[in-house]
Amino acid sequence: MTRQIMQPFPDHPSFQGFNKPSRVEADIRDLEVIGEVPSDLDGVFFRVAPDAQFPPKLGTDIPFNGDGMVSAFRFRNGRVDFKQRYVRTDKFRLERDAGKALFGAYRNPLDDDESVKGEYRGTANTNVVVQNKKLWALKEDSPPVLMDPWTLETEGYSDLDGQMTSQTFTAHPKFDPNTGDMCAFGYAAKGLITKDMAYYEISPDNKIKHEVWFELPYYCMMHDFGLTEDYACFHVVPIVGSWERLEERKPHFGFDTTKEVYLGILPRRGDAKDIRWFKAPNCFASHVMNAFNDGEMVYFDVPMARNNGFPFFPDVHGAPFNRAEAAAVMTRWAVNMNDKSDNFHSMTRLSDFVGEFPRIDDRYAAMPYRHGFMLAQDLDRPLELPNGRSMSGLMPNLLGHMDHATGKTKQYFTGTTSTLQEPAFIPRPGSVSEGDGYLVAVENVLAEHRSDLVLFDAMRIDEGPIARMPLELRLRGGLHGNWVPASMLPENPAA
Repeated sequence: MTRQIMQPFPDHPSFQGFNKPSRVEADIRDLEVIGEVPSDLDGVFFRVAPDAQFPPKLGTDIPFNGDGMVSAFRFRNGRVDFKQRYVRTDKFRLERDAGKALFGAYRNPLDDDESVKGEYRGTANTNVVVQNKKLWALKEDSPPVLMDPWTLETEGYSDLDGQMTSQTFTAHPKFDPNTGDMCAFGYAAKGLITKDMAYYEISPDNKIKHEVWFELPYYCMMHDFGLTEDYACFHVVPIVGSWERLEERKPHFGFDTTKEVYLGILPRRGDAKDIRWFKAPNCFASHVMNAFNDGEMVYFDVPMARNNGFPFFPDVHGAPFNRAEAAAVMTRWAVNMNDKSDNFHSMTRLSDFVGEFPRIDDRYAAMPYRHGFMLAQDLDRPLELPNGRSMSGLMPNLLGHMDHATGKTKQYFTGTTSTLQEPAFIPRPGSVSEGDGYLVAVENVLAEHRSDLVLFDAMRIDEGPIARMPLELRLRGGLHGNWVPASMLPENPAA
């Protein structure tokens, strides 16, 4: 069979410049280290990015539809190795065999090639976590894809031997630090555009311990959630979709400024009848920094904006994207489970950072916590490279640290020709103090069209990286990633 010659990627900011798909699978032993990597760090920083192997079938698409490309940075004895591989999803294999894109627009199967009707459309491009010694590559429209964490070879989709009946699985599971259980959910759990949700608590050895099914107030993008010691918290924000939108070939999601926002609070040992829905005026919120409860008071921390933060999911009523109103700041939502009212108890601003991608010391997930980190943008120090725009429009030139106990903040400024990707926290070996450790992130060195791995002392980010590891290649903008200590991984046969 003769393969057709691949056409150019679209002339669009999401597919050109620094955002152009790299399609590079690579192995690099011993990255150059400028500074010093602590010799007692033993583990892997995994991250994933959408990196389309072929130009979109319909000519263009949103960047979230790219094939998952997993990067693994192996830390050991002060050295760092790099490995990068595509996730061989069903979609990836079918299109590689055909030599072209076969699947249509993001979450719209109506334009798929007839040869792939009914196949999984997932790209496994949003997050990577380790559970039961396997690497899980996640995209919220499909089941998890399991990979070997050392070789990055794809093993395939999993339903946990038939235990998992939801058609989808979140890209943002939470791990209970007290039990080690993975807490997760699936939305559109009974099929595309359905309001059905399934909530799961899964033991470290992959046994489903608790399962709850319920319906959302309306269908929307349920990208993240919050976990406390006693509750699972689901924020329903009007990034909405419908079959009518798909039939009209509009983007799957759009933002509806006329709908209220909900926060659903489900007792973790309860059932669907126990969930309570609290309401608030229209706003935008996506990722969750953390959540915790003090008795019946539940606190839920999110970057919140007045209006839509996703320009690629346009306003359903046709209003233009409002960049000023898309600026998100860290906000604490509070609700009282003893309150007879369904209104929020309060919304409290926690810092002045304008940004997203919040992270914490994950040992304090679901509990009261002090330290938070996030990517932010200082609009008074703009980038000097207009063609270096990010896929979302956010240009994170700051790494921010928030001390919720004192209200004080620290920041690291990348300079005018670089931006940062989402950080991950690494505990200092042997320490149990919250925030005592490191932050690791990919820096987009836009001026040189390449990427660096940077490592910070988490409590001293304002002093800059303690180690910088230049890569002689460009990593496309990633979505999420996590640090995994070697003790959570299987024995490495190549060690």
